[in-house]
Amino acid sequence: MNLPVKLQKFIKEQNWTFAKTYASTWPHEYIVQGKVDSVLFLELANHLDKYGYEDSFYEMKQIYFDHDGTTYWHMDNIINRCDSNETYHKRKKEGRLPDNI
Repeated sequence: MNLPVKLQKFIKEQNWTFAKTYASTWPHEYIVQGKVDSVLFLELANHLDKYGYEDSFYEMKQIYFDHDGTTYWHMDNIINRCDSNETYHKRKKEGRLPDNI
């Protein structure tokens, strides 16, 4: 399922925060519900859950959604994203997991 145009616009208009803590291991960006349009945030989170796919991050199961070379997922009031080439699944398959996790 493609991402609706209004959610594509929402994604593009956000100021995504780079997760500095994970810069060397799992580079990604995030937005927080309380700092963006809450209605569109929830609509995006629901879209990710409904049309995404289940995969894992180490032992944790997660729902992911790919759009335009980027993989999205959410955890409670945070939506995360990373380059689709940097997901756990892709890096594990290519033997590129961080050593110290």
